[in-house]
Amino acid sequence: MLDRRQFYINGKWVNPAKANDFEVINPATEEAFAIISLGDQADTDAAVSAARNAFNLGNIHQNLKE
Repeated sequence: MLDRRQFYINGKWVNPAKANDFEVINPATEEAFAIISLGDQADTDAAVSAARNAFNLGNIHQNLKE
């Protein structure tokens, strides 16, 4: 079973603020094939803050070409 219980925030894999595991079910077999974390407000805030900081630093557009 795939284990995807971390989030990629600010350039690194981090554990969720609070464990809230969820099994992902394959509809064809009706069997669990992965386990993921359901983020909460603290996880969302961390991700948005990291994205905002990257945007404000200009890192998001430095490598884009028209």
